[in-house]
Amino acid sequence: MNHSDDSRALERSTETYPVVQRGGIRMFRKVSHGTAGMLAEVGRHGYFLRDIGRAFGDPATYLRETIRQMRRIGVDSAPLAIIVAAFIGAVIAMQTRYQLFPGVELSLVGLATRMIVVLELGPLLTALVLTGRVGARMTAEIGTMRVTEQIDALETLAFDPVAFLVVPRLLAALVMLPVLTIFANAMGVYSGFLAGTMLTGIPEADFIEGLRLGFTPFQVAYSLIKSVFFGAAIAINCSYQGYVTTAGAEGVGRATARAVVITSVVILVIDALTAVILAPLLQ
Repeated sequence: MNHSDDSRALERSTETYPVVQRGGIRMFRKVSHGTAGMLAEVGRHGYFLRDIGRAFGDPATYLRETIRQMRRIGVDSAPLAIIVAAFIGAVIAMQTRYQLFPGVELSLVGLATRMIVVLELGPLLTALVLTGRVGARMTAEIGTMRVTEQIDALETLAFDPVAFLVVPRLLAALVMLPVLTIFANAMGVYSGFLAGTMLTGIPEADFIEGLRLGFTPFQVAYSLIKSVFFGAAIAINCSYQGYVTTAGAEGVGRATARAVVITSVVILVIDALTAVILAPLLQ
């Protein structure tokens, strides 16, 4: 029995209080226990990040595995990311064209397609797609190794499991997410160009004029900065959920589902924060 179990055992039962006080006491205890659990989880994440930082000092362990993870995270995921971006770009161009009222310059379709794909949907949808495809696999792989005691075996052999399992996935995600985002942005804009010119009758010159209108290199840098943060969120959170998995195969399933949900929410939060901090620079 740990300290938290001891403190709970020493708590006075809610039923011993007067009836009028029980509702408030129950609410207070739920909030206090939830807050304590949240702070404990933050602390565990902090220790995990500390271990990752320490593991970077062992390049002989993670360099070769990093190359393999770059292929699994980047190359194997490229077709899916490109297909998603292609459909999104085409839909944006067609929807924008059909919503324009008479008298509006058709070059606006090219401008809207570029802005929406490059600044927002390109990096965001690529990250969310990879969360489901790559992040879930990270959690399942590491979680299975945890419940089958393979991680314990690595520790017994004085082999750093964080350097072998987590650092390669983190480095691969940091490198390959921006690369996939570049391909997704290019395919999204190109598919929007094809859909706009071939399906809605926009002149090619007008669409290209919209693509060039107000373009600055920082718009591409903004997209890549977001993708780096997204890659870090996927690798760190999904690896952590797998690393702390318990309760056998059922625990692996719960950890995988929890990793996908939490990572998706974290990505959306990061997307909002980067918009608040960096969007003014896009002007």
